[in-house]
Amino acid sequence: MKNNQGFVVWLTGLPGCGKTTIAQKLLQELKARNLKLELFDGDEVRRNLSKGLGFSKEDRDTHNKRIIYVCKLLTRNGVNAIVSLISPYRSTRAYARENLPKFVEVYLKCSVEECIKRDPKGLYKRALAGEITNMTGIQDPYAEPQNPEILLDTEHDSAQENFGKILTKLEELKYLKS
Repeated sequence: MKNNQGFVVWLTGLPGCGKTTIAQKLLQELKARNLKLELFDGDEVRRNLSKGLGFSKEDRDTHNKRIIYVCKLLTRNGVNAIVSLISPYRSTRAYARENLPKFVEVYLKCSVEECIKRDPKGLYKRALAGEITNMTGIQDPYAEPQNPEILLDTEHDSAQENFGKILTKLEELKYLKS
């Protein structure tokens, strides 16, 4: 592994748990530190790289593996990545861990009840009304990470507190200078 290998911060959790909020805070901070950086937001990647894929397990795996592949290319060239993705299956996250040497899994823990209250995109409302199928947390399961590098309680802790925990861990891993 080269010294200039980039790292990947992989934000995973239920829809509405705060992935986008944390990803944006992290993006701003790391850009301010002049790091080479790319942000992969699940919705944006679906529109551009995974257009036409649905939400079956196979399609979700394909979507995730495309992002993993692009992250692998970037990180081997010294570019860091923030991935903000539901990534509901442990097997896919394990695949990311195997393929991305500096992989930091960040689990944003939040109850489905709280995510339903937040429902920023109206997805839970539509899923509960039967308008959406395969909704993670409703019809499709979310397998919580068993040993993430970072566990954030987004239901009870502020975005600022949680953001600070990520920075602290990246400094501990020597991916960031303190």
